[in-house]
Order: sequence, then structure tokens, then C-alpha cells
Amino acid sequence: MAMQFYASPEQIMRDRSEYARKGIARGRSVMVLSYEGGVLFVAENLSTALHKVSEIYDRIGFAAVGRYPEFEALRSAGVRLADLHGYSYARGDVTGRQIANFYARNLGAIFTQEQKPYEVEICVAEAGATAEDDELYRITYDGSVQDEQGMVTMGGQSDAIATAVKSRLRPDQTLAEALRLAVEGLGSVGGEGGQPRKLAAHQLEVAVLDRNRPGRTFRRLTGLALTAILEDTSAGGQDVEEGLEDKPQPPASPSTPADNASGGPAPSPDEPGELATPDDEDKKKPEAE
Repeated sequence: MAMQFYASPEQIMRDRSEYARKGIARGRSVMVLSYEGGVLFVAENLSTALHKVSEIYDRIGFAAVGRYPEFEALRSAGVRLADLHGYSYARGDVTGRQIANFYARNLGAIFTQEQKPYEVEICVAEAGATAEDDELYRITYDGSVQDEQGMVTMGGQSDAIATAVKSRLRPDQTLAEALRLAVEGLGSVGGEGGQPRKLAAHQLEVAVLDRNRPGRTFRRLTGLALTAILEDTSAGGQDVEEGLEDKPQPPASPSTPADNASGGPAPSPDEPGELATPDDEDKKKPEAE
């Protein structure tokens, strides 16, 4: 009779942590920071179809790094939870902390109960009345939650990026200043011989939570407005506003009006410990690192 090999719980947790960290570090970085007019999301993403930054609810945004099918299933679950809670009670009762705790419970259960942990790291951001009132939550692969102040960096060489940006971050920065700072931070690593890179507009996914807008505040920054800011040309506030997409994304199904997910089934809000696997269509899609 063959004997099973014994591994201590500590060793199993260390192996899972190392596996998840390596997978996350292979992805391209994402930066989330507060500025005078709201919350800015900047992700290094070559894909125009597989988003790493998305909307959760009126004043709540989502950013993630790691395996695309896994964090897309989590995003879809967060949208369903927020939509159900807002419909059952009031839209103002949906908070970023509630969504962050939901993700933490799911990731914690997956990390301890499943053989393979999720290779994802998530940021849930809620725009407040001022930059000091913004809430940025960072949720790691094991379900740990950190309440960050002013800035969150994830994936790739996130520590080096945070070091390059943190000393220059100010809550009274304009959108153009915050965007240039974030792009410089993302480009400060990964160059040949340790030299900084220059990131073009087509390499970036940029979105904001505009605190000055009523209702849904999530907008994407695209086109000439984004190019003008990156090239350090004269870009007025009107040009920047014209680059913010104001078109809602199509729903995935009639039963989930606020859900624009392309991912598969996600956990029910009543069963946070069970997360369904994305469907076959998602498995055929390339992963957004």
C-alpha cells in the first residue's frame, strides 16, 4: 500500500503564496491614485478588448492584475452584488468597503480550500467628496485587505514603481498632472539596462472616477485627449472631457443590467465561498497580463 507524502500546513501555505506571487509578478503593472477631480486608473495593457480596469457601480471602480479569466469572474461577481444590493435597498448603500470585503472572503476561501489559488491582485476604489475622502482597497490573492492612502500599485515591479511616484504624489494634482506622473512611474521600470521606458497611448488603459459628476462617475480616457496629455502638449479641460467616453457598456444579459462582463459565472452574494469557473468562451480568450 502506497503511503501519502506529508506536508505541513505551513509549507502548503508557503507554496501557494509563492505560486500566486510569481503569477502576479509576470503581469504588467496597474496604478490607481487620487487626484483633485477624482480617482485615476492607469494600466499598461496592449489589449483593446480585455480590460483590466472597469466600473463596479456609481462611484466605485475596479482594477486588477494577474490571470484575466480569474479576475474577470471576480469583477462580474462584484457587479452582481452591487446591483442586487442597490436594487434591494438604495444606490447610496453600496460602498467600496462592502465590495472589498466580498472579494476578500472569496479569495480567502479559495486560497485555503482550493488546490490552486487565484493569481490575482485587486483594487477597489470609491470616489469621495474630496481626495482625502477617497477609499482605495487593495485585496491580495490570499484575501488580505489593505486600506491604502492616495495610491495603489499592483503587478510587475510594483514596489519600484511606488517608490518612484510616492514622493511626488499630491492630492491637489490635476488630471493631466496625475496622468503624467502615473505614466512616468509605470515607465520607470522594465527598460533595457534599467533605463526608463516611454509608454505610448496605445499601450495604456486609462479611466477615471469623476467626483464632480452625478450618478455614474466612471469614464474612460481615450483618443486625442489622452495622446495630447502624454505628449505634454497644451490640453485644456474641455479637450480632456471630450476624451472621456460617456457611453454605457452593453449588458451581458437581461438579468444583470449593470453587468458588462465577458467572464463566466461568478459566486452568489449569499455564498461568498463558492466561486464558479469561467465558461469555455473565456478559456479560449488570451489572458491580459
